[in-house]
Amino acid sequence: MKTKALLISAFIASAPMAHADEGMWTLYDLPQAVYEQMKGFGFELPYQGLYSGNAAIMKSVVNFSGYCSGVVVSPDGLVFTNHHCGFEAIRSHSTVDHDYMLNGFYAKTYADELPNENMFVSFMVEQKDITDELVAKGLNNRTPEQQQAFLDSIENVMSKQISEKDSTLRLEIKPFYEGNKYYATTYRDFTDLRLVFTIPKSMGKFGGETDNWMWPRQTCDFSVFRIYADPKTNGPAAYSKDNVPYHPEHWARVSLDGYKEGDFAMTIGYPGSTERYLSSYGIKQMRDAENAPRAQVRGVKQEVMLRHMRASEAVRIKYDSKYAQSSNYWKNSIGMNKCIDSVGIISMKKDFEKRISDWQDKTGYLKGKLDFDKLAALYAKMFNLQRDFMYWRETFMRTNELTTRAMRAASKDAPKELSFKNNNEEWDAALDKEVMAVLLKNYADQVKDAQALPEFYKTIQNKYRGDYKKYVDYLWSKSVLMKNDTKISTTSSKFKKDPAVQYGQQLLAIMRSLRKEMEPLYDSIDVQEKYLCDAKVRMEQDLPHYSDANFTMRLSYGQVGGYDLGGKPSGYYTTAESIVAKMKQADKNFEYFAEPVMHELLSAKDFGKYQDKTTGKMQLCFLTNNDITGGNSGSPMFDGKGRLIGLAFDGNWDSLSSDIWFDSKLARCIGVDIRYVLFMMDKWGHADRLIKEIGAE
Repeated sequence: MKTKALLISAFIASAPMAHADEGMWTLYDLPQAVYEQMKGFGFELPYQGLYSGNAAIMKSVVNFSGYCSGVVVSPDGLVFTNHHCGFEAIRSHSTVDHDYMLNGFYAKTYADELPNENMFVSFMVEQKDITDELVAKGLNNRTPEQQQAFLDSIENVMSKQISEKDSTLRLEIKPFYEGNKYYATTYRDFTDLRLVFTIPKSMGKFGGETDNWMWPRQTCDFSVFRIYADPKTNGPAAYSKDNVPYHPEHWARVSLDGYKEGDFAMTIGYPGSTERYLSSYGIKQMRDAENAPRAQVRGVKQEVMLRHMRASEAVRIKYDSKYAQSSNYWKNSIGMNKCIDSVGIISMKKDFEKRISDWQDKTGYLKGKLDFDKLAALYAKMFNLQRDFMYWRETFMRTNELTTRAMRAASKDAPKELSFKNNNEEWDAALDKEVMAVLLKNYADQVKDAQALPEFYKTIQNKYRGDYKKYVDYLWSKSVLMKNDTKISTTSSKFKKDPAVQYGQQLLAIMRSLRKEMEPLYDSIDVQEKYLCDAKVRMEQDLPHYSDANFTMRLSYGQVGGYDLGGKPSGYYTTAESIVAKMKQADKNFEYFAEPVMHELLSAKDFGKYQDKTTGKMQLCFLTNNDITGGNSGSPMFDGKGRLIGLAFDGNWDSLSSDIWFDSKLARCIGVDIRYVLFMMDKWGHADRLIKEIGAE
């Protein structure tokens, strides 16, 4: 959704303050009024201590591999992030003989720290508003398609200019405030990132899907990596055995002092995406044509995956990360739809849109542009297309190896010669075949429009009499794509006749057909959503409106504390006693299993320096009213002195609709207490060198 009106920056600076628990603020232009309210809540650092000072907090926060957040916690480049953010790296190093997922890992020396392909951390170096510059160069005189090409060209020019001054830097231009503002952000990427420490999966993912998005939580959701750098420059360098630990300009100091209810709490990280300006029609489509299909398909797929994973340790290692990625937003979709209905968000949005319509009638603002009847009609045309497309995407995108290869082979961008290797460390034939067969059947059962069925469904019915398993077996046995160490020319007759290649071509034909119908509708919808956002901001000129999240660094501030659900207080922290009680239920729920040593450690009578001085308890996880969404995983949680007190890892079930409607009474951020993290590193891992390095000895 892009919007062309209103200079929002001026109005934000003079507006009354928002609730302290809502909002994802950029740091470089944080309004002074926001800072003053942060101080009122207990923040003690100077304004410059956030973004521009020599020891600015933002210098310790990193984008972790493009999908999570993290924080540097030592002068030698140690990085804390969530266990689930490091999940794939941990899995990739695991074998049946050395199962780091199951048993954990601790590198006792620098030489033992494990390198990881395709992982990185990014430090934000600078951010600035370039809107006026873009407007002066004619941004607003172009069509949306022309604007994107124009922005790409400007980004390329600015990137070249900055890299000529410093080759370790890169630059991104992203829209803010629904496209009314554009910020250029400069980053420095470090690509030599090594695994240093992880606890066993039993603790790092304690509670599994049973507890995912739920409160109370006891999950010890952390992992530890180290940044390595060029020994001569202390700058980024590709992996080399000669690289040395990176020495950061600033790192976060951990605190063993803990927190109490009402204390200031702040997260800084990289929230991925929110859509809090979305119309009621868009939310209805999200609920019924996006979330519902996603949950339905993933539920079918995950049942097969889990059955195979529980039957074989080798298969579990291959699919642990894939299953976790799938199940996370399977449960999120279910929870979001539940909240949309229980809170009545669509109805509230409709009421608000009626207010905007009445205001528009009185003021004439956007008269002839913003048209609610047109918006409703566009979404009505889009609904079934979007639903079918979601079923297509969830069924065929990255769900099994043969389909992935088939679509790659059939792509217009396929190289002249294709090469595949059967890497049995990444996938399992029996699991993949069954997933493929059940999803093919499920797609046919769920899709409403026969035109969304690829041609091969006729073959399944006519030749195989509806037996999806036989069709899958046929593709696997006959296609060259699944042969060992395959190499094939994409111009050969053998390639063109290959049944899996034809399968892929027919899948892509459906995708292109759906997109061809959807794209003009979405273009028109975006225009109306843009006008709606513009009208909302103009009508509420005396209220603050922060930009939706877009995976750039943001600050959220608030307080430690729980919430009330139907007269039942949540509490704001969990204790060692609570996890031991769950561990004892492992015979009823395998996701509460933990090794005997964990029972012993967490049943201690005295937890020493890791025990809270006020409550006398070993506190595990805690709640704040900080704003959180996907991408915030691993975000550092700071106290009023700027000290690290935890790592954010989840939101709560009762507010899973907060990406589209923030409910300040219910929305909470769940974090793992840094004392719990250090306790496990110390008492389970005996990681004395790391505890000393962090300064927590």
